[in-house]
Amino acid sequence: MFRKKLYRLCFAERLYKISNLRNILNMSNSPNAKQSLDDRIASGLKTLRTGRGWSLDELSDRCHVSRATLSRLEKGEVSPTAAVLGKLCSAYALTMSRLMAMVETEFEPFVPRSRQTVWQDPETGFLRRSVSPPTEALAGEMIQCEIPAGTRIEYAGPSRPGLEHHLMLLKGRLAMTVDGQSYQLRKGDCLRYQLFGPSTFETGPGQSAKYILAMM
Repeated sequence: MFRKKLYRLCFAERLYKISNLRNILNMSNSPNAKQSLDDRIASGLKTLRTGRGWSLDELSDRCHVSRATLSRLEKGEVSPTAAVLGKLCSAYALTMSRLMAMVETEFEPFVPRSRQTVWQDPETGFLRRSVSPPTEALAGEMIQCEIPAGTRIEYAGPSRPGLEHHLMLLKGRLAMTVDGQSYQLRKGDCLRYQLFGPSTFETGPGQSAKYILAMM
């Protein structure tokens, strides 16, 4: 008799959990959930601007987006388009992923490999895996990169001057130039630097490179 009652209680608890999960999923797809995200984006954009002491007029001059549009974005009256976000990234000297992450107050501790974003340059074959994506709650991010043999990649400058880098070469050889200083990296070597100017990554003929890069 006791076992039957216990079974009924457990079964009822399972039904409650399933029902509760369905309610949560329905809430996440509701208009109110979307409005909440729009509100967080609006608040994040306003915090960015006021944190730099910029008026709407000054931001408009920097990003070439009308003052009226910026005002509506910060009030949550409209959602930002990719084109507008790109202009804001240039004005704030932030990457797109970092700018969007600033509206997220939480993060998932575990990032399985299957959910890590991978991007490949169609011209050079350069492969970039976002191992630890940026988030507002954490200071840094980490990527894993692979550069094919005989490839040279140049960057005019960092998205933010003074951005801190920690690079560890996992495989191959890599020639780097950071702010005019040259380095030759071999497997296991680590290069730490704050980037203010241009940088280059270069592999020799028949020698690719694979490395981990942490930025903060």
